[in-house]
Amino acid sequence: MSEPTTSAGDFIADTVRADNASGLYSSRVQTRFPPEPNGYLHIGHAKAITADFGIAEQFGGTCNLRFDDTNPDTEDVEYVESIIDDIAWLGFRPDNVYYASDYFEALYAWAQTLIERGLAYVDDQDQETISAQRGGYGKPGVESPFRSRTPDENLDLFTRMRAGEFEDGAKVLRAKVDMQSDNMALRDPVMYRIRRGHHHRTHDAWVIYPTYDWAHGQSDALEGVTHSMCTLEFVAHRPLYDWYLNHLDLPYEKPQQLEFARLELTHTVTSKRKLRQLIEDGVVDGWDDPRMPTLQGLRRRGYPAAAIRAFCTHIGINKTNSRHSIEELESFVRQELNRVAQRRMAVVRPLKLVIDNWPTQDGHTIAQAREAGEDCVGETQWFDIVNNPENPDDGSRSVPFSGQVWIEREDFALDPPPKYFRLTLGREVRLRGAYLVTATDVVLDDSGEVVEVRATYDPASRGGNAPDGRKVKSTMHWVAASHALDAEVRLYDRLFSAEAPGETTGDPIDDLNPASMERVAAKVEPALADVEGGVRPGQVVQFERIGYFAADRVHPMVFHRTVGLKDEWASLVKRG
Repeated sequence: MSEPTTSAGDFIADTVRADNASGLYSSRVQTRFPPEPNGYLHIGHAKAITADFGIAEQFGGTCNLRFDDTNPDTEDVEYVESIIDDIAWLGFRPDNVYYASDYFEALYAWAQTLIERGLAYVDDQDQETISAQRGGYGKPGVESPFRSRTPDENLDLFTRMRAGEFEDGAKVLRAKVDMQSDNMALRDPVMYRIRRGHHHRTHDAWVIYPTYDWAHGQSDALEGVTHSMCTLEFVAHRPLYDWYLNHLDLPYEKPQQLEFARLELTHTVTSKRKLRQLIEDGVVDGWDDPRMPTLQGLRRRGYPAAAIRAFCTHIGINKTNSRHSIEELESFVRQELNRVAQRRMAVVRPLKLVIDNWPTQDGHTIAQAREAGEDCVGETQWFDIVNNPENPDDGSRSVPFSGQVWIEREDFALDPPPKYFRLTLGREVRLRGAYLVTATDVVLDDSGEVVEVRATYDPASRGGNAPDGRKVKSTMHWVAASHALDAEVRLYDRLFSAEAPGETTGDPIDDLNPASMERVAAKVEPALADVEGGVRPGQVVQFERIGYFAADRVHPMVFHRTVGLKDEWASLVKRG
């Protein structure tokens, strides 16, 4: 990767520098990315991945991928595989791949240690009662009547919990911390619960499963993690993280938890529960729907991994939650695609332009052929057009041109508004890389809509320039009707109309945009064909004057609009 993976001066990097200077961890740096495999990764995870792997890379350390697979009811190998694939696509490679389930025996043994030391107990109460007894801020907690059980009794019950003697939910193991703490996370948190779910790795070997708080820090300690980075919602959990580690004999130096702001975008929801609801309700067609903020969705839509990494580096690692404009992310996508994407011509809303004086193969013109009752496109000429003006190494391609071409419907106006410089009757425009043409007449349907524009061309203007130097104010793209291919173009708007979905209504689903996708039948040049030498599945190209589009990875001749050509973020910054 050419771009830096961490932002200069971020507080976590400063912490690591200070630790290295003091000799803490013997200047060793080890991080981890710990996703739960209960869904697909989204744009928020990209920031965490960039931070975790970036800090390790910056300081010559290591970063592991560790799956927090402690909830068998919601986890699946499908999500494991997708997470591994997404991390690789972003451009990162874990030094090791671990699972919390790798440590189930070790976690169980450590839990026994806490019981023996009088720091954990088995509680027979249900979850509702336990929650009520915890009280609240400014409201004292109530100690469980089972808190005074002896270590021997607790060890016996915990052993029997593991053996499967009790029903789901009948008992839990709780840490004995402080029921009067102002920090609710310290009010005797649950460490284990009975849950007979089929685990994707351990299968049915366990009927008790550790909670995240219990598995998290101890897994860090077992692996030798030095800096355990989490998002800000885990600040309140840090004292518990430390409490557990302070009461155990660790194989390495005690890791430290560091919290940073999560990534939030306007018009975007990243709650897995809400994203799953969108799928179940049929609003989107899966986790990889191009409107979804999942990495799979962004990838299918054509977002380059390099742009996502650069954006995450740009926003940096800080301690204040904020919502970034989605246009800011799109600006990075646009910059990267402008550099690497080849240009092609496609007409999204086609209108036929017929050049009456275009020659046919028998020496006549299209107008003469039509008078004779023949409908022809005339002879075909080929023009070399540059593939990417940003990269000369991309060369050029041959594009066919004939006497009937498709143009954008909005590029012709029978009654043009003020400052309209595109095609209208009597006006001359340039067809990109081909000829200058002048509209002479139109064909209307029964409703009065223009269905065909008649024109003439200047044979001396080949390449798009008149020999007498006259100027035209508009250059338009086109696709030759004789060689045009049919394609489906999917145009996307925001999935949520509100900048902060759910902020007003309480439920993000209430802010769904019913017009977030439009399917349009388009005409495209032959270089966009799904054949050898054409556009590859997943490849992003620029449709000239329209925007950037990604070829679908599965369905041939389907293109997803990635972003438009206009940099809305630059405009917002300039105005602000």
